[in-house]
Parts: sequence; C-alpha cells; structure tokens
Amino acid sequence: MDYHTYHPGDIVYVIIRNPHAQGVANVQEAAVVNHPEKPGELALFLYETYYPLTDEVAVFTNEAEANQEFESIFGTPEIEDYYG
Repeated sequence: MDYHTYHPGDIVYVIIRNPHAQGVANVQEAAVVNHPEKPGELALFLYETYYPLTDEVAVFTNEAEANQEFESIFGTPEIEDYYG
C-alpha cells in the first residue's frame, strides 16, 4: 500500500482484530483524516479512535477487495462463529 495516495475524507476498508478477542477479526470501514495530534500526518478513524496510517496497515479502497483478502487469510466465516 502506498499510504501517500490517500487524502482526508477518503473512505477505506481495513482488516482489524478485536482487541478483546485476538482470534476475532473483521473488515471495517474507516475514514482517512488528518491526525489531530500529529500535524501533517494522516490517520485512520474507526471505533472512535485514531490509528496511524502507515505501510504496516493493510488498507483497501473497496469492501470487496478487503473481503477477498480477509477470506484468503482467515477463510469464509461460519455462521456459528458469529453466534456461538
């Protein structure tokens, strides 16, 4: 990913792990914003939190790409994974 191609206001999709259950991950929509504490830097805003926008984050421009990558990494989620 070349994170330099993103601009504030862009909507992107990321694969993010649940911080409370590391075995759980999902595709989440995020907004690219100006980092409020680091002038001149961009951040991803999701879950009411700012995350650094760096090459270490897999960012996708559309949900279909993100879902395809998610499935290649984690497989197709089973219904019972969501509902126990």
